Amino acid sequence: MKKSTVLLIYTGGTIGMIKDSETGVLRAFDFDHLYDQIPELSRLEATLKAISMDPVDSSDMTPKKWQEIARIIEENYEAFDGFVVLHGSDTMAYTASALSFMLQGLKKPVILTGSQLPIGTIRTDGKENLITAIEIASEKDDAGASIIQEVAIYFEYSLYRGNRTTKVSANAFEAFKSPNYPDLAVAGVQIQYNYGAHFTSTSNQLRVYYGMNEQVALIKIFPGFSPNVYTGMFDTTAVKGIVLETFGSGNAPKNGEFIVLLKKYIEDGGIVFNVTQCFSGEVVQGKYANSTFFNEIGVVSGRDLTTEAAITKLMFVLSNFESREDIEYYLSHSMAGEMSI
Repeated sequence: MKKSTVLLIYTGGTIGMIKDSETGVLRAFDFDHLYDQIPELSRLEATLKAISMDPVDSSDMTPKKWQEIARIIEENYEAFDGFVVLHGSDTMAYTASALSFMLQGLKKPVILTGSQLPIGTIRTDGKENLITAIEIASEKDDAGASIIQEVAIYFEYSLYRGNRTTKVSANAFEAFKSPNYPDLAVAGVQIQYNYGAHFTSTSNQLRVYYGMNEQVALIKIFPGFSPNVYTGMFDTTAVKGIVLETFGSGNAPKNGEFIVLLKKYIEDGGIVFNVTQCFSGEVVQGKYANSTFFNEIGVVSGRDLTTEAAITKLMFVLSNFESREDIEYYLSHSMAGEMSI
């Protein structure tokens, strides 16, 4: 059987770092010498090629970088069976979510992975993460189709849907969780795929959408929340959409000034997208009295979206759709398996 071809795309992050033998300083290693750092890769049933972007700390990740990753995938889509994106863990869930919306009609795996310790460290988690991510990206079924056909994150023995994932630990190897959706696969002695959880696009043609509107804001409600502090965010000339992190199943204080601000902002054309600040669960506007006014003034429910998916989806929808009707429709409906309907 012909080996699968996998393209590695290095964006930066801990996984691509090694300690300089002379200075002891961590630096990015040369991916042309990937097999020198991880000789185990030569035993995989996959032919590898690596592209290194101008590496950045994941804290410096931007929509322009997402566009660059998407462009590399689009330009190499026909030549490779799968893609592995090496990425810093801090913003990995944002990038995975963004790519899931940008890469419509995806029929091949795009697996993001990284590590908590540099690849050159003896106890690194990076080797296992990378090796298994490549194995998943190269696996096909008996008919020759990729087993995974979506954007996913592989970290510490678990494969998650990218737009369902959030980072939960700054120092544990098990750094990610998928609070409202089951794992796509678990890697043990064998990789056990949860086939019923996989996303499959109805389109057979990859179409890449590069537009991402950065005029969005995030407001987290808390006891004692003062609307006056956030007045500038309700200016539709500067902010086109707001993700609102509310209590529990979508509740907020019945603050008259806050309601007036929201109502006017929406009337002026702004979009307000409501997600829960809880780790798991979903927004159900109207379940409690303190969320009924959201329905009355036109706030859009984000249901069980993660905050990362809500922000990137809002960026995507605002950029690619014009009418309010379309914007609200696509925000309320699943586009890449990101929300439960």
